[in-house]
Amino acid sequence: MNATALKCPSMKPLRALRTLALSLACGAFLAVGLRAAALSAPAESTPALPRLVDLGADKCIPCKMMAPILAELKKEHAGRLDVVFIDVWKNSDAGKQYGIRVIPTQIFYDASGKERFRHEGFISKQDIVKKWKELGVDLAPKKSAGIVREKPVAPDTRPRDRVCSLCDGDVDARTKTMVRGQSEQRTLCSPHCYFIYQSSLVGADAQAEAGKVSVTDWTNGRLIAATTATYLYGMAANGRPTIRAYADKGAAIRDQAASPGNVVTWDVLRAKELTTRCGFCDRAVYPEDACPVKAGSMHTYGCCTHCAMGVAARLQKDIEVEAGDGLTGEVIRVKTLNGSVAALEPASAVAWFGQMRGPDGSWASAGCFKQAFFANVTNLQKWLDARPTMTGRQITIDQALADKMKLSPEQIAKACKLGECK
Repeated sequence: MNATALKCPSMKPLRALRTLALSLACGAFLAVGLRAAALSAPAESTPALPRLVDLGADKCIPCKMMAPILAELKKEHAGRLDVVFIDVWKNSDAGKQYGIRVIPTQIFYDASGKERFRHEGFISKQDIVKKWKELGVDLAPKKSAGIVREKPVAPDTRPRDRVCSLCDGDVDARTKTMVRGQSEQRTLCSPHCYFIYQSSLVGADAQAEAGKVSVTDWTNGRLIAATTATYLYGMAANGRPTIRAYADKGAAIRDQAASPGNVVTWDVLRAKELTTRCGFCDRAVYPEDACPVKAGSMHTYGCCTHCAMGVAARLQKDIEVEAGDGLTGEVIRVKTLNGSVAALEPASAVAWFGQMRGPDGSWASAGCFKQAFFANVTNLQKWLDARPTMTGRQITIDQALADKMKLSPEQIAKACKLGECK
């Protein structure tokens, strides 16, 4: 048999096999019989170490996605784990030796050389480490769990009527918006936060809810009914919309000369504000504030970094996410494959999971406005230093995705809904 060409049972040449494999996105059968008995690791393995063998090819897309993971494992666990990659298109005899069917295939051997587990297709670094732990080999890094802040460094001394109850930002007296609830009034920093609030309600009648809203007249600071106001809808230098409310349409038209924008009614404003929604939780969002998410040919947004990862869970599709570093704005790119992180740039990126304690002492999400990704831990620490009231914990990007992927369809339907999100 030609040592440079792996052949299928029909003895067709490797060239045809390569063409078929590429056309089937590397899921092609390599057509070698599986041996019933477990294989022993080849003689060149390090006897004293557990061994991970990845069989793939340098032109297979899932195989190429495995390459940086294998490199990281090899570097991080040198002396503890033997990591080997074999290109079965260049070394065709390996397919027969290892009894593989598809590429990539990963085979886990214990230190004695006994095969303990094999996996077909892409597998994330997190899942590799998890599987080794199940097999009795703990590769978890011997370091701290990262930054954890269970109590605020300093109390929030702002008057509560000057704090937005949705985004926790400062309330500008000229854009203050009030929502009349059953037992109390909710203070919001702007009409935009009201529309996020409205899109977070379950089963609410939009017209009835709108009747409970008051906005601040830009000219005199008095509260007026939102549905009867006139709005000057403009754009800031960063592309983010600006909203001013007026009791008198004439005043809005006069201000339009100095502050260009469109003079619109409540219904037009509402339609504009609710046009773009989060692809995970369906809340209203400005693209300028959001994370672009691509799922196949579909483009959507995540209202926060964690919701962006949740798009993979809601659509049950692989996604590509772009998120700005919460401190510097540096672009962080995440690609998933089969519900796991397949690529992360930069590799040092981490996530912040903003949390707060509930009345019963248990931890819960602090909401979308307190979640972020960072290119490195240093940036996260600087961001936290400027936010002494923030509580939560540092997690990996893998964990941010895993938390979303384990949600049930019922939980996803209630995600970020007021009074429903758990």
